[in-house]
Amino acid sequence: MKKKLYLTMFAVIMSMGVSIAQAQNPECMTNLSIFAEHAKVKNYDAAYEPWKSVYETCPDLNRAIYSYGERILKHKIKNSSGSEKDGYIQDILVLHDDSMKYFPSKFPMAGVTVDKVLMMYDNKMASDDKIYTMLDKAFKEDRDNFKNPKALYLYFSSLVNLHNEGKKDLQSVFDTYDDVTGKVEEENKKLTGVLGKILAKEDAGTALTSKEKRQKKAATVNSESYGKISGSIDSKLGALADCGNLIPLYEKSFEAKKGDLTWVKRAVGRMFSKECTDDPLFSKMVKVQAELDPSADVYVYLGTLEAKKGDNKAAIVDFNKAVELETDNYRKSNILYKVATIVRKSSKSQARNYLNKAINANPANGKAYLLLANLYAGSANACGDTPFEKRAIYWKAADVARKAGRVDPSLASRANKTASSYAQRAPSKTDIFNSGLAGQTITFKCWVGGSVTVPSL
Repeated sequence: MKKKLYLTMFAVIMSMGVSIAQAQNPECMTNLSIFAEHAKVKNYDAAYEPWKSVYETCPDLNRAIYSYGERILKHKIKNSSGSEKDGYIQDILVLHDDSMKYFPSKFPMAGVTVDKVLMMYDNKMASDDKIYTMLDKAFKEDRDNFKNPKALYLYFSSLVNLHNEGKKDLQSVFDTYDDVTGKVEEENKKLTGVLGKILAKEDAGTALTSKEKRQKKAATVNSESYGKISGSIDSKLGALADCGNLIPLYEKSFEAKKGDLTWVKRAVGRMFSKECTDDPLFSKMVKVQAELDPSADVYVYLGTLEAKKGDNKAAIVDFNKAVELETDNYRKSNILYKVATIVRKSSKSQARNYLNKAINANPANGKAYLLLANLYAGSANACGDTPFEKRAIYWKAADVARKAGRVDPSLASRANKTASSYAQRAPSKTDIFNSGLAGQTITFKCWVGGSVTVPSL
């Protein structure tokens, strides 16, 4: 009976994450309770001493030592200066290491490294070499848990700085750019997937639960953060990815790398996105990729080459083949978007059809909505008999642009600016009053089709 009772007590204690020896230390348990209660109400000064006592005496007692300890020390750092502040910074760096040491399942390596790097960066305590080395190790060894947008930017930015100093080659910059932007897209895909389900429920008129409201807010805020960082990453890359740099680099590496599928796919994809498709190297590399991996993307590139030769019929055959080969709806949507960017030059209505298919495949494809809005706005002079009717198309364009930011908050800033620009070009209140069309419907008889309701005054 005593043995059974002992085993039961042992199981309960272990389930709390508390060792037997420390469970017998009443001072640790008391101080744990004291600092946790203070920390919960943000009374960090009162929490400091009991927290420190537990941390130094019973470091593996409870993970709250590290989650609350970080808040306590950040408060101390914020409210101190000089050597005292430096001391607290060193304390929090050690705390991060200990969190991973004592509770590795709760504090993964990438998360801990990111926290340390951001602390050092914000306090100007780390060189680009140090930042890059730490984040590169974290990204490569624990990619799944490397999610912080600011850290993703610092990882790439520090590398570009090192390249500019002659310490890193251009190929490593491009490789890391692909890795980082791929991670941003991956994380944003998860967020827009969550958001899409919530928006569908909201659009259907069903009230959201409090949990869903929190999820919507979190997904929106985090997606916007990834959008901002994505723009900063592209700006940091800047002219390094211009055709003038890409083509000589790939020509130099082609013979040695042409059997490396990953290298070939990344090189062709970058040349395509930077519109370096007129150079003979693009055609040569597309043929290599077609031999190594005749995937959907290859047919997009082949269609692009056909379009450049003026054979639109052959181009459309290749584009449709690309869509047919791709089974993943997310990737299929991106392919359809790429096709739309190409065919828009010859046919807006055809581009619209591909964009609608892109949106059907992935309702969260904000880029498709933005391009569609751009096509509508670019057809103002062709869609109406009077100046008022022609300018009314901007209402439709603005609505579609807003939808882009709603389904994909990473594009919110760009989408809102675009929508605002279109709205300003639409008829003013004075125009509406003088037209006598307030509240009436204007139908577009051009390729755009559909209609808009003139705002009521």
